[in-house]
Amino acid sequence: MKRKMKEVRAKAAAAEKEMKNPAETEAAAALSAAEKSSPYAAVAEKETEQAANPVTPTAAEQIGAAVSKASVAAEENAAAASEAAETAEQPASSGQPAVTEQPASPEPPANSEQPASDEQPASSGQPASAGQSASAGQSADPALLTATEQSADPARPQKQGVWQRIWGWLKRTVPGVVLCALIAVPSWFLGKLVPVIGPAVFAIVIGMIIAFFRRPKWLDAGIRFTSKKVLQASIVFLGFGMNFFTVVQVGGDSLLIILSTIATSLLVSFIMYKILKTPANVATLVGVGSSICGGSAIAATSPVIRAKDSEVATSISVIFLFNVIAAFTFPAIGQALGMSDTGFGMWAGTAINDTSSVVAAGQSWASMVGNDTALQYATIVKLTRTLAIIPITLALALWQAIKAKRAAKAGTAAAGGTGFNFVKVFPWFVIFFLVAAVVNTWLFPAVGIGENVSDFLSEAGKFMIAFAMAAIGLNTNVVKLVKTGWKPILMGLACWVCIAGVSIGVQVALGLW
Repeated sequence: MKRKMKEVRAKAAAAEKEMKNPAETEAAAALSAAEKSSPYAAVAEKETEQAANPVTPTAAEQIGAAVSKASVAAEENAAAASEAAETAEQPASSGQPAVTEQPASPEPPANSEQPASDEQPASSGQPASAGQSASAGQSADPALLTATEQSADPARPQKQGVWQRIWGWLKRTVPGVVLCALIAVPSWFLGKLVPVIGPAVFAIVIGMIIAFFRRPKWLDAGIRFTSKKVLQASIVFLGFGMNFFTVVQVGGDSLLIILSTIATSLLVSFIMYKILKTPANVATLVGVGSSICGGSAIAATSPVIRAKDSEVATSISVIFLFNVIAAFTFPAIGQALGMSDTGFGMWAGTAINDTSSVVAAGQSWASMVGNDTALQYATIVKLTRTLAIIPITLALALWQAIKAKRAAKAGTAAAGGTGFNFVKVFPWFVIFFLVAAVVNTWLFPAVGIGENVSDFLSEAGKFMIAFAMAAIGLNTNVVKLVKTGWKPILMGLACWVCIAGVSIGVQVALGLW
């Protein structure tokens, strides 16, 4: 390789001696610049240095191939230099005037990588300089790149197919689901042995105990899936054990109680906001979460009012704290007050915040009394109450739009979107619950399917409740709840107590129990 480079330099020196006019001087400069800026020379020197280092046999073979390519490139460069020298001699022999440098153009330094101004051809009909030809050849011929340069340009990742995405989702989700199942199965049998407590409470307690210990992050996706999707699926399965006419009747009977508790929660949260001076978004989220459906209502409302992540986390922690307390205490309080099955179902469905805790308290009551009346009533009332998330979020969206418009006119803030999205807000699992009730009321009897199938699907829904409660317990961080602060907790307590009291008062006034 060095021998080739010496030959190039020798030819350049000979051409410089033979030149007699300014045109020949320009050709010599072009030849020297071509030698310095040639990518083939850089490749040759780079591969020579790599070849001098001890490497593995595989790497040595790669470098040998690259050196061979560089040798061929050097020979081509020498030929191009000779051709450039011959081209430079033609103007002198034919008597054509030489092209002189423009005085206004400053001469670049010798070590500059940019081509000098005298590398341009003397006329438009002459070929480009050797340096320009080499650069064009480098960009057009990827075979001249070294192995290192080729490995530095990785191929674009191909789009995953359907089966790859499914497999990736399974790998992320299955481990956490398995952990919840390992908690749900013993909790189910413990609940059968101790009906006063029930499987749901056992699952929550076991999950909360395990949550004290650090767990791998790769379990979180499956736990979140179980706490949301499995819980919604359990409600749908409960619909297979209900009559559609009963669903409509109970929903209508509870409408007045639901409206009373929603109004109470929003009013109390506003009063506590004024007294405690808590952030407005936290007060709104706690009031909406307490009155409608807990975490789901908070998740649907937070983008509408543009709540911060910290405000959402604080509100969900407060709501969840009283959800867990209600799941433990409501059955005992109901028995102490002498409630009937329908009365307790109505009370639990209207006074407990989150759907998960409603079904947990209903199942605990059902385990104590030996029938599912309270569980069915609590589920129907809660789902009817959940539908209130649509008008509430829509009203908040309109209010935010009005506030943004006023702020824009005052010049204090820019008007923006409200973030209301009906598709995201609507609780679609309620529709599937109604479809299941319709199937159980008309389709199953029409095709001759007996009650044993309905009982099996309903029992599967109860087991899935314990399944979801295990995930709820695993997601309970008692330390984080304590760090939330006393003002939001006091606000949540006030809303919870007032809702429970109003629900009982309206039921007594209506003579429901």
